[in-house]
Amino acid sequence: MTPYQVSCYLKPRSAMSTEGPSSSWLRGDTRKKPTAFLLRALLFICVAFRVAAALIRVSYHVAAGSVLGVARVLFAAANERCLRGMDRAALGRGGFFAGAMANSWRVLMQGLASLMFLCARADEYVRQPPSPLVLTPHDKPAAHPQQVHISTVGRNKMRISWVTDDRNTPSVVEYGESRGNYTASATGDQATYKYFFYESGAIHHVTIGPLAPGTTYHYRCGKAGDELTLRTPPASLPLELVVIGDLGQTRWTASTLAHIGGADYDMLLLPGDLSYADTQQPLWDSFGRLVQPLASARPWMVTEGNHEAEALPVVGFAPFVAYNARWRMPHEESGSASNLYYSFDAAGGAAHVVMLGSYAEFEEGSAQRAWLERDLAGVDRRRTPWLLVLLHAPWYNTNQAHQGEGEAMRAAMEALLYEARVDVVFSGHVHAYERFTRIYDNEADGRGPMYITIGDGGNREGLALKFLEDHKSAHLSVFQEASFGHGRLRIVDETSAVWTWHRNDDEYATVRDEVWLESLASPKLSMAAAGRQDEEL
Repeated sequence: MTPYQVSCYLKPRSAMSTEGPSSSWLRGDTRKKPTAFLLRALLFICVAFRVAAALIRVSYHVAAGSVLGVARVLFAAANERCLRGMDRAALGRGGFFAGAMANSWRVLMQGLASLMFLCARADEYVRQPPSPLVLTPHDKPAAHPQQVHISTVGRNKMRISWVTDDRNTPSVVEYGESRGNYTASATGDQATYKYFFYESGAIHHVTIGPLAPGTTYHYRCGKAGDELTLRTPPASLPLELVVIGDLGQTRWTASTLAHIGGADYDMLLLPGDLSYADTQQPLWDSFGRLVQPLASARPWMVTEGNHEAEALPVVGFAPFVAYNARWRMPHEESGSASNLYYSFDAAGGAAHVVMLGSYAEFEEGSAQRAWLERDLAGVDRRRTPWLLVLLHAPWYNTNQAHQGEGEAMRAAMEALLYEARVDVVFSGHVHAYERFTRIYDNEADGRGPMYITIGDGGNREGLALKFLEDHKSAHLSVFQEASFGHGRLRIVDETSAVWTWHRNDDEYATVRDEVWLESLASPKLSMAAAGRQDEEL
């Protein structure tokens, strides 16, 4: 077991205690165990919460007016109490009562989420049992930074994002190339958001730079806490990219993160489904703490998945509130009006990465489609030999899970990617690994992108185990396996790259799939493509 795994699995001594100061009001002598009366009361409270949640579900279809208002109040009251319990349990406080309340509410909300998906797709596959969550506590002072992650901004800058429980701490980053010797500093902004009775800590975003490429910097956030270290991406090829999807925060996740951290890389790409908070906002906090060891050291570039939406039409919460507040990506720098889709350059412009939004409008006439046309038109393949696209819901998929969910987006945008000669399209959503040949419009085409599904980062729902042998795209599928793992794309030079998929096999990441790619911008492939066009004419 690696040190990273140990840090994920072990909790402070206080987190394992069954006693806590907040539970002392329930009994006269704190040395006694909870009485049978307390257990019966707890059971009654949990049942009451389930009834309240059921009222919400029913009222969404049949209620109106004051009845809807009553349901909203009932749900808000239950949610507020249980989110408070989850907060205290994650911090190792609150004793038996808080822990039981948090677990009951978590199971209930996950069950309701699963029921929603089941009702939407009655023929959905049956997953394996979910993995236990890895809750990462924060036991440092309120002003100390937590959930630190970084992302690239423009050609030579980085955005540092973090959270503090103290909302009065400064949004300042001090940094330099030597430990403890900060030769520069930058100031940014901070904000909070509310979700029912949950209010986030101060979410800070600070952009630092200009920075030298391929250089290690030491930095400190908010003039408090520990010194952290990051390395900027290289200014030219080669470039090593890690790709993971549907990450979550389970023991499967911890294994994937340990394998990623066991080998060097330059940048991580994540095509959606980060925390699996699913309306339980404290899980966003624990996710940020879980990934901080890696996300604070290398840029994490992400796009949204369905589990980031967290929209509740009954109570009027807009989608992606938490995601947009916590994971700010460089969309403005790429001319995008939405944090749900954007693009950026890597390795000095040798690679252009497009992050599309599966849950933003993409039809003809939509803002995202118009932006994509402009973005791809601005890519000069003579200077940018590698063009990569990431999105959440796969356009090609032979797994029984999530069949056809990316079809509308494929029909609206596939031609744009084909005409731009996109090299690879990565997606998540399906909790398995699958690699296709180069495709265009449901047929093998050497001038089309290679499609790779890599939604097997860890999640809490389990793997999608069944692939359909008689699927219409089965002849295009080259490799498939329902296992947890991560992928690596090493772009060697202007013409060649190697893709490997690493399965979480025991304590080592086992390479199960490997393929060499040639850039579609390379002269050899361009001449071959022209020859095929002449033959067709």
